[in-house]
Amino acid sequence: MYQAPRGTTDILPQEQAYWRYVEQKIANICQLYGYERIDVPAFEDAGLFSRSVGEGTDIVEKEMYTFEDRGGSKVTLIPEGTASVCRAYIEHGLHNLPQPVKLYYLTSVFRYERPQAGRFRQHHQFGYEAIGSDDPALDAEIIDMAWQFFRSLNFHHLLLSLNSIGCKTCRPGYLAALKDYYAKYTDKLCADCKIRLARNPLRLLDCKERSCQPIADSAPRSIDYLCQPCAEHFSQLQRYLGLLEIPFAVNHRLVRGLDYYTRTVFEVQPEVEGGQSTIGGGGRYDNLIEGLGGKPTPALGFATGIERIISNLKKQNIAVPPLLGPQVFIAYAGNDAKDETIKLASILRRAGIAVIEAIGNKSLKAQLRQANTLGIRHAVIIGDQEIKTGTVILRDMTAANQMTLPTNDNYASIYTYIVSQ
Repeated sequence: MYQAPRGTTDILPQEQAYWRYVEQKIANICQLYGYERIDVPAFEDAGLFSRSVGEGTDIVEKEMYTFEDRGGSKVTLIPEGTASVCRAYIEHGLHNLPQPVKLYYLTSVFRYERPQAGRFRQHHQFGYEAIGSDDPALDAEIIDMAWQFFRSLNFHHLLLSLNSIGCKTCRPGYLAALKDYYAKYTDKLCADCKIRLARNPLRLLDCKERSCQPIADSAPRSIDYLCQPCAEHFSQLQRYLGLLEIPFAVNHRLVRGLDYYTRTVFEVQPEVEGGQSTIGGGGRYDNLIEGLGGKPTPALGFATGIERIISNLKKQNIAVPPLLGPQVFIAYAGNDAKDETIKLASILRRAGIAVIEAIGNKSLKAQLRQANTLGIRHAVIIGDQEIKTGTVILRDMTAANQMTLPTNDNYASIYTYIVSQ
């Protein structure tokens, strides 16, 4: 018996209210901040991600779905959205537009990792990017937008973690200090961290192995090695966040999981029952577009997983508005009545009223039971007697009462009554 592949899930009708709720909040927040939608392909040239995300990252080394297509090209199902947006920015000459260019996306992303709560091998990512300015006020806007987005979802007790990991000028000095520090603990490092120490020392701070936590906690802090421009940028950002009244904590272990980040990195967590789980984050990537073949272009962005958001909505018992369902169920008894059912259903739908019409040869009692199960308030009943008298019965399934309405006005009485309720 076929099942959905491991790490994927079907989004059933009863879950759709959560998705539409989140998508509407996304559309609202992006409109408020002036971000326009972009849709990118589900797969890209594999080199785009090894060049942008970084060859020493877990995503590239362990998690990407990369394969050779029938034409011999090496392609990758996209593991994140930022690199694709930057590729589109370069390809379509968006540097000719007024800067910064503000874009947002909703897309499926693919990572081969151990499935767990809120994390799937195919999941859905919402992200936004502001490309073309290095002003720390833009960093503050990006963070404020994320903060207000989560607040609009009715998340409370949010925690913002913030750090600066420097630039091409000051980061080499920090990485040297990090290597010197970790060299004293090589015998205590996990197998992955021993590789990271040689290939990508910044990833040491991101290790999740329990044995490596005390070592990482006492590691040198990147903010102590910032050059003057990076230090001023970070100081200004913190001042702007104060103006926006957004509380934050500087976390020297925060580096994010992608190599393209520079300067600002941040994450947002909801504090739920004493535990924390990141629901979104981002940062600045001033060298990414140049690294992909474009002109030197500062940029930054944010991303979050829709599944993780919905998981947190449920954990916090946040109610979402139900989707609008059918307003009318039409039940019938007899062949002539069935013809009238088909005609009435069409008339009401063309007038903008959602209708479910009975299908098959169920008894009238079974049809009304179906209307009740579907939670439809109004049931129109047509039988032989109604055909003879040119009427229909309109039953209110909630109030358990009914009335007779004429049909000689082309069902206008039915329409008028339903829209008035």
